[in-house]
Amino acid sequence: MDKRKAMVTTLVLVLVLVVVAAIWFLKNDHGNVQDRSIADTDDAFALEATAIDLEELFSYGIPIIIDFGSDACIPCKQMAPVLAAINEQMRGKAFIKFVDAKKYGRIAADFRIQTIPSQIFINADKTPYSPKKTMDVEFVEKRVDGRTYTLHQGGLTEAQLRLILADMGVTDK
Repeated sequence: MDKRKAMVTTLVLVLVLVVVAAIWFLKNDHGNVQDRSIADTDDAFALEATAIDLEELFSYGIPIIIDFGSDACIPCKQMAPVLAAINEQMRGKAFIKFVDAKKYGRIAADFRIQTIPSQIFINADKTPYSPKKTMDVEFVEKRVDGRTYTLHQGGLTEAQLRLILADMGVTDK
């Protein structure tokens, strides 16, 4: 009987260890290593930008949203957590960039930004975003240095940003 009890105890311990290892393995997502995107470690996907190299961003072949704002702007402060959350969720699917127009006025000047917050929208194919869906957001096309962009001036809600991203072909799934 003692031999049988020892075998059962050993078997139970082994099963517990296998279950714990499986849970750890699944929680740490080691099963999808090939599905991991370069965006997991790529600094190009950082939200805050001190420079904008459009050619580098275009090389990824994904939509681009550049938000120009400031710490001193109330609508900008309201958008900050939304931008951070969407940047994290859409990492590798779209560029979400924030440029502090007060600190990096040269970048804002390069894009001819006159009001903050303002957002620039560029499709994955480098064309200006053109809304396909009717939405309660006003856009204008702006031509700067031979390139045309879609511009929105003013704050955007999370729902509006998600609707625009979906319209650009980006989903968080």
